[in-house]
Amino acid sequence: MTESKPKLTIVKIGGNVIDNPIALKAFLADFAALKGYKILVHGGGKIATKTAEGLGITAVFHEGRRITDKPMLDVAVMTYAGLINKDITAQLQALNNNAMGFTGADGNLILSEKRKNAAVYFGFVGDVLAVNADLLKVLVEQNVVPAFCAITHDGKGQLLNTNADTIASTVAVACSKYFDVRLMYCFEKKGVLMDSENEESVIKSLTFDAYKTLREQGIIHSGMLPKLENCFNAINQGVTQIGIGSPEMLKGESVYTLVTV
Repeated sequence: MTESKPKLTIVKIGGNVIDNPIALKAFLADFAALKGYKILVHGGGKIATKTAEGLGITAVFHEGRRITDKPMLDVAVMTYAGLINKDITAQLQALNNNAMGFTGADGNLILSEKRKNAAVYFGFVGDVLAVNADLLKVLVEQNVVPAFCAITHDGKGQLLNTNADTIASTVAVACSKYFDVRLMYCFEKKGVLMDSENEESVIKSLTFDAYKTLREQGIIHSGMLPKLENCFNAINQGVTQIGIGSPEMLKGESVYTLVTV
């Protein structure tokens, strides 16, 4: 009989939760209470945008993805890998979770390449090539809680801004070699909504065919597009379960969107 894999929960947190110290503290308490192996991936785009504006740098996006020139890369590294990552790590330590903050460059954990796109120049934006799941396995089995920010590297000395949703999904896929992986995307909404103005219009189960239809109708748009693309990529490559919803999802106390094949 095939031996079952140990369970691993990967949680990505972003949106207004990161931007709100009270909401972030409550989320981290719930995350810290999760049993078993776990990994945290965090964004922080709103803080990066606000910081950039204070420095006279205008944030530019294309279909929900940030275009990153050198000044914006510097801001992203400062805010993601510095301020936000270390604040989260310190708060988790206070909650008796042995958190360790990482960029993709640390331990060569996430290797990326600069995005190649003939139509749009994204600048210093990285697309993930490889995840060092072997090292992650060693870390989590030592009860370390990796906390990833949205910065990776190209192996040649260049840091790259990388979509945190993509980091979460690629780490989940890589870790599915060793673990039974549950991936949870937490943000300020209760899930993927049919009506963005109605918090109760949560789509409880979303297949790829339904997603395509809703995308064509313009119901699903903007930043939710890359998030769901990452979800379907992960569910088709070995990740056991994917949920999108509010942090209350961690406690099993709320409705959320379950992404299915």
